[in-house]
Amino acid sequence: MTSPATAHTATLAASSTPPLPRGKPEALGLSTPRLAAMSDAFKREIDKGNIPGVTVLVARRGEVAWFEALGRQSPVGAAPMTKDSIFRIFSMTKPIVSIAVMQLVEDGALLLDDALATFIPEFATQKVGVERDGRLDLVTPTRAITIQDLLRHTSGIGYEHIGAGPIQKMYLEAKLGSRKISNAEHARLVAGVPLLCQPGAAFNYSRSTDILGRVLEVVTGQTLGAVLHERVLAPLQMNETAFHTGPENASRLAEPFAKDPWSGEPVKLFDMLERPTMQSGGGGLTSTTMDYARFCQMLLNGGTLDGSRIIGRKTLQLMASNHLGAHVPADSYILPPGHGFGLGFAVRTHQGLAPFAGSVGQFFWSGIAGTFFWIDPTEDLFAVFMSQGPGQREHFRNLARSLVYAAVE
Repeated sequence: MTSPATAHTATLAASSTPPLPRGKPEALGLSTPRLAAMSDAFKREIDKGNIPGVTVLVARRGEVAWFEALGRQSPVGAAPMTKDSIFRIFSMTKPIVSIAVMQLVEDGALLLDDALATFIPEFATQKVGVERDGRLDLVTPTRAITIQDLLRHTSGIGYEHIGAGPIQKMYLEAKLGSRKISNAEHARLVAGVPLLCQPGAAFNYSRSTDILGRVLEVVTGQTLGAVLHERVLAPLQMNETAFHTGPENASRLAEPFAKDPWSGEPVKLFDMLERPTMQSGGGGLTSTTMDYARFCQMLLNGGTLDGSRIIGRKTLQLMASNHLGAHVPADSYILPPGHGFGLGFAVRTHQGLAPFAGSVGQFFWSGIAGTFFWIDPTEDLFAVFMSQGPGQREHFRNLARSLVYAAVE
């Protein structure tokens, strides 16, 4: 029989999410004309046909200063984008899962230097793939993959869509992107593919957080959805975040163009109404702008929201610190210049270098379909941007950053 927690996270709940407090921009140190100019810029992008619609939320000093829904929810309908439209957040699932993992660390159920194979034995025999003269040699790892490696993407595990080498081809052949396999089967398949490099040797953005989702299941004896609901989503009252949504919410789904407006390539995203077998810790959640804003406000508050402590202040400080030392190459388009990676988030390490404004110490992540958030403790500010346009995601991330910081007084 399905437990209440499992049922809740299997289908996106019908109950609404409590809004965060609202404030006037000027009272929060933000410029109303500059925020209006930001909205105008997004409207121009919509008018040019670059995206069907977007939502943007900017909060500072504990209050929401700006929240707008612009354009259409879907390119094939007349319904406007709304503040409670539902989005595929893809890799913005990762920070939520990472918080749940660190909660287990706080409980003493895990240590960051625990070996992955302690929880999923199939990884004990995994080899490292080394390309030599056109062939792939398999060598023994010099050390075990740890929980910390998974959180900071130094495990040696990869992604099929990042790179085109023989190991990425093996990922494709294993059909690891299927939503019809279990989390346990997914982990077994990943363990059967060689690592891209020795554990700890390099940053490779990867399926590591999917594996962490399985670790959460093994340690707790619950489904990933139940773990996230019990430990993160319910305490934060993120009532509309789940691994799929029910038919009653069909009119609220944000959809992309059928073909990318820039490349002309088909755009294929998962069906939010379909119940997946795999609850992907790396990219399976659907959510709303206000739901994710509540998660962001908790992070900005140092781990609490509305009197509920989700994660310890020092634990979160550790997560939002750069965990890539000088010896760990991070030459990846995933990380902008002047940034490193922590335990579930990218972290800004330099005031300069990046082609957009920000503050040292801010942390963030995004989703491949066009969703994005960042937390700036220095400015006591966070922002959430939602859209469904994979090909335009980098453009809109940088546009949003520039426009929001232009409004900071």
